[in-house]
Parts: sequence; structure tokens; C-alpha cells
Amino acid sequence: QVQLVESGGGLVQAGGSLRLSCVASGLTFGNYAMAWFRQAPGKEREYVSAMSGTITPIYSDSVKGRCTISRDNAKNTVYLQMNSLKPEDTAVYYCAARETWPSLISRDYRYWGQGTQVTVAS
Repeated sequence: QVQLVESGGGLVQAGGSLRLSCVASGLTFGNYAMAWFRQAPGKEREYVSAMSGTITPIYSDSVKGRCTISRDNAKNTVYLQMNSLKPEDTAVYYCAARETWPSLISRDYRYWGQGTQVTVAS
């Protein structure tokens, strides 16, 4: 049984920081590309960042320079460090996994977590 569990969301003031975590189980973590997507109310899901174990991480234009994705294969965990947060970053952030290469398309990912809420107050 594959599970992805996100954590680390919360309420922060504009300009603040958060680090999201996603712990995966039930899969061979090193064989999977991991990604972060987000979805705000009334909007479609959009990618934030993605990476495999060997490919240079990719970022959406909206977060590039403010976010860093990383992974710890020994802990089966992927992280998203977010700095200089803006109100427009407010969304539910989802962790996703697919074998083997990263993609920016949400439908390409087979496994998803339940999401963690990020709210940035102005």
C-alpha cells in the first residue's frame, strides 16, 4: 500500500518561511520522481517543483528563487523549503510520486498525498 503524507503547512505572515515534508511508504523511493503541486480554491492544480534522484530540480516561474526542493532517500522524504512567502502562495500543497522521471503534468503522477494547507497572511 503506497502512502504519501505531507506535513509542515500552516499560517505565516507575508515574507515568512515554511518547510513542507512528504514521507513516502510502500514504494521503492529511490526509483520514483517526486513533485510538489498546489491548488488554490477555484483554481486548477499547478506544479510547484519536481525532481528525481539525479535530475536537476525544476521550479515553476512563480516560485523560482524562493523555493528549494530536496530529498533524502534514506528517510523516504522529499522537502519543499519556501521563503519570502506571498499571499498568492496560499493553497493546499500536494506531494506526488511517479516512476521514474519527473514531470510537470499532474496527470502523470500515480500517487498523491492528502495535502497540507499553506496560508500566507498579508
